[in-house]
Amino acid sequence: MLRSFAAFIALAVLAMSDAQAAGRYLALGDSYTIGEGVAPEGRWPVQLAARLRADGVAIDDPQIIAMTGWTTDELSVAMDAATFSPPYALVTLLIGVNNQYRGRNLANYREEFATLLARAIALAGERADHVVVVSIPDWGVTGFARAHGRNAHRVGIEIDAFNAAAREIAHDRGVAFVDVTAISRDAGDAPDALVADRLHPSAAQYARWTEAILAAARQAATPRTR
Repeated sequence: MLRSFAAFIALAVLAMSDAQAAGRYLALGDSYTIGEGVAPEGRWPVQLAARLRADGVAIDDPQIIAMTGWTTDELSVAMDAATFSPPYALVTLLIGVNNQYRGRNLANYREEFATLLARAIALAGERADHVVVVSIPDWGVTGFARAHGRNAHRVGIEIDAFNAAAREIAHDRGVAFVDVTAISRDAGDAPDALVADRLHPSAAQYARWTEAILAAARQAATPRTR
């Protein structure tokens, strides 16, 4: 009897370990999430998963649904065609820079971002506390913006407005919001901050983003009793 009970306990512990090891991570976004110009291991979602594992959080490498140039509606269409395995232990969402870049209005962004966030929460098993929204970085400080005659001050104001909308929507849904915009502005056009196109962040800058996102992601991805 005792031997059978001990075997039962051992199997239960193994089952719990397997469940924790199966923690899935979904990263939704655009060029910043896919890591335009950096090696796969330099992408911030990949760096984040590695940091979480180093901190003892059992999480898989991310499933990334992202592409350079995507706007909110294009991400939504891609999600329609994607195959998912919910519930995800962690879902991150960073989207909107291309809405701003193409001159789309803020009201449209608010509506489409809110829909995307609702889908992200659903993919996390309707657990808003397993979702993290990441702010849009300020590309106006880059060499690309300067070379193309873009007004850095105006870009910054518009990025701030889009981020304020995303922050408000995230707050209303009980979702963590992490600011990496300040990091992008601090990095500016430093040689090690951007890749060859002088627009997209380098792996080194993404490492700084990862550090900023880590606490919220750890809180979101850590298994807990509901």
